[in-house]
Amino acid sequence: MAFDDQFRLSVHAVFTDEMGKILQLRSTYDGNRWGLPGGSLEPGETIHEALIRECHEELGVNIDILYMSGMYFHKAYHSHACIFRCDMQNGSEITLSAEHSDYRYFTLDELSAIQRHRVLDCLQFDGKVKSEKF
Repeated sequence: MAFDDQFRLSVHAVFTDEMGKILQLRSTYDGNRWGLPGGSLEPGETIHEALIRECHEELGVNIDILYMSGMYFHKAYHSHACIFRCDMQNGSEITLSAEHSDYRYFTLDELSAIQRHRVLDCLQFDGKVKSEKF
């Protein structure tokens, strides 16, 4: 890779409800897809700063980052995605930004194959950060 080449780096949060279902947001862009909260880093941000900012922007909540469980390369987007296990701070109520039209908690079986794989790695975290290509 040359110095001036570019690729994307994003951060995403795995939140679960009391039943163990996974929070997903429905975007108002890119085909109205469902996905984990998060997004791309801005210049000068650390991965933690970006995740805190993205969750605050998209969900209107403050979060506690518990751990990073994996970093995955997506060939189709030429990007890396960092996955983190997070909790919303007590008393948090979700308020969506204009980027998302809905949210709900999904069972693992309802997630896409790639999303399910990344979320399972996160929920079954053994202290070793995973790294894979999709």
